[in-house]
Amino acid sequence: MLKINAILIICFFTLFFSCKDDVNTTFEDINITTENNSIVEVNIPKAIGNQVVSSVINSEIEKQVIANLHLGEPNTINAKSIEESVKNFNEEFETFQIDFPETSQAWEAQIDGEIMFTSIEIISLALTSYINTGGAHGMLKVSFLNFDAATGKIIPNKNLINNTEAFKEIALPYFKEATKDKDIFEPELEAFELPENMGYNDEGIVLLYNAYEIAPYSTGIIEFEIPFNEIESYLAFNSTR
Repeated sequence: MLKINAILIICFFTLFFSCKDDVNTTFEDINITTENNSIVEVNIPKAIGNQVVSSVINSEIEKQVIANLHLGEPNTINAKSIEESVKNFNEEFETFQIDFPETSQAWEAQIDGEIMFTSIEIISLALTSYINTGGAHGMLKVSFLNFDAATGKIIPNKNLINNTEAFKEIALPYFKEATKDKDIFEPELEAFELPENMGYNDEGIVLLYNAYEIAPYSTGIIEFEIPFNEIESYLAFNSTR
């Protein structure tokens, strides 16, 4: 009887740790390009581990990169892969050179991804995109992607916080401190809006406003961090690893 119980216990722990390893997702850095490409650089993390979870995460990252490289209206995106997007971007530049041979300025596109935070509940990733198609300045954009670590599905901002109004009350002083030297309107709590991008890092929640989101391009990106110990009770996901 004792021998049977010991076997059952061993089987239980083997199954437990096998399942735990099965949902564990890690990342490797990859570079994506195409033949004869010289103006686009794509460096992003690729999820590995549980095949189903990794596939969902990688599909979302790919979709974001494709959208960032696309020139034109979002509803006209037809590229099926990042490689195809890189190829299309290069072809757009070649067409531009033919149409405007007197223009010497080259186009460029740089997209980099970085894992900000991982735990058994949530994975936060930052995707930084810089696109310059010959204008007065290039466009810099940062996107935070938060994934459910168990499924790989995207977590909307509204689902990161369980009490938005209380969270905004804590966030507002941090926003005012981050913008005190910038020539922008400082709202009261009723008019204060959270940014499109929020994500976890090792110290807390990062809030990021891209250029044009709440201020002119010259103001640049506005970013600040709220420590976990100030907002722990309002987080929908555990901040411990």
